[in-house]
Amino acid sequence: MIQRYRTRLSGPLLDRIDLHVDVPRVPHKDLADPTDGESSCAIRARVNHARAVQRQRLAPFGLHSNANMQTRHIRRFCPLDAAGSALLAQITDRLGLSARSYTRILKVARTIADLAQCEQIAVGHLAEAIQYRYLDRTQI
Repeated sequence: MIQRYRTRLSGPLLDRIDLHVDVPRVPHKDLADPTDGESSCAIRARVNHARAVQRQRLAPFGLHSNANMQTRHIRRFCPLDAAGSALLAQITDRLGLSARSYTRILKVARTIADLAQCEQIAVGHLAEAIQYRYLDRTQI
């Protein structure tokens, strides 16, 4: 049923969605586990800090978040090292990503790096951003 619905969505529409995430069913043992994860307060603090970093970085351009970046901002604030460039080139070719998907991955990777309080986008941030393009991966 999901695949039938998926075929009704056009590629250009999917390109405009930043995060494509498959959410599997949670096993009972995980639901019943009394171990606490990261608290909502801690997550809120990380998100607020990342948003403040983005506002400060982008304020001179009249922007307030990574989602608002245009190509010239992405070139300036989302540089990749050699390993990151190689990974993104490989994924772009393998999945046949559009230019819009390519830039969305970079914006999401920049946000992940901001949440990790990292100045530069690392390969791990980029790999995580690529993982959020689930529907692109299912098109192979």
